Amino acid sequence: MSRTVGRSDRRTEKATHRVAVIAGDGIGPEVIEAAIPIIERAAGKHGVALAWERLPYGADHYLKTGETLPEKAFRKLRDDVDAIFLGAIGDPRVPGNEHARDILLGLRFKLDLYINFRPVRLLHPDLTPLRSDGRTVGQSDRNIDFVIFRENTEGVYLGRGRVEGQTYIAEEINTARGVERIIRAAFEWARTHGKTRVTMSDKSNAVPAHRVWQEQFKAVAAAHAGIEAEHRYVDALAMDLVRKPERFQVIVTNNLYGDILSDLGAGLVGGLGFAASANLHPGRAGLFEPVHGSAPPLAGKGVANPVAAVLTGALMLEQLGHAEPARALERAVKETLAAGVRSPDAGGTATTRDVAAAIIDRI
Repeated sequence: MSRTVGRSDRRTEKATHRVAVIAGDGIGPEVIEAAIPIIERAAGKHGVALAWERLPYGADHYLKTGETLPEKAFRKLRDDVDAIFLGAIGDPRVPGNEHARDILLGLRFKLDLYINFRPVRLLHPDLTPLRSDGRTVGQSDRNIDFVIFRENTEGVYLGRGRVEGQTYIAEEINTARGVERIIRAAFEWARTHGKTRVTMSDKSNAVPAHRVWQEQFKAVAAAHAGIEAEHRYVDALAMDLVRKPERFQVIVTNNLYGDILSDLGAGLVGGLGFAASANLHPGRAGLFEPVHGSAPPLAGKGVANPVAAVLTGALMLEQLGHAEPARALERAVKETLAAGVRSPDAGGTATTRDVAAAIIDRI
């Protein structure tokens, strides 16, 4: 099933889609370079042409030049490409990871990529920790299959606050406009993908400012008859995601809670090595990134799991309007897992190259 979010003027029948590549730090370059030929194979077999342009930004570039993401590069990413494919950003050599903040958060905020779209789908039954004696508990490989819409431009991650003596204050910003548009995106996705329930999560019983989430959720839900609108406090939702993840279809929540819940979701389906994400604003170039970090201690060892990068490529193809090659990528990943070709984080011994080769052979 297609996972395309919203409408985009980038989703056209172009001869070639332009993709900017920021491989980044640590294992980022390894998983990105492993994934690109796989994505190319799937796209090419379905008549989709991709032109990749590799950009140098990351810790090495910053340490050499002092540049994080210069304005000319930002303008290029804003105006001249159809998608941005990011590996991983973060390096202990850079104090405070200044370059990571400017590249990743800078793109999210400057491009107003207000939708962080996080699919949570179990690709093989034995990847989930919710099992007994090697078998899942009352679940099949299709039972855990939901998406999280995380608001991506507001909340505590705006970094507003102050220090007064020994008191550290963080401000959480929620605007009616920002809350309404992420909730509307979740309902629209549910409507176009045949989903029957949207779950909104907040902590309005303890945080008065979350009243705006209640108000906007009710207003948007009223315009989407036929879709059940349910509310869960975030602590209760975290518990229910572990107890009965199969009942959830679409979850929408704020920046902080979405960050936490989506990683919980990744844990349900095998870990961050299987977690893809898209940062979106319909009509603009999206930023697509595997969720795992840069893992500097693993860099160069050849053991990083490339699956999240491959699945992120599938999300990118879908958002560009090409569902068939995206499905081909997911099928190839599932067949590879079923064949037992797995990296160490998934309980196997396969190298990054081994996993990539097994996937591309199944395209």
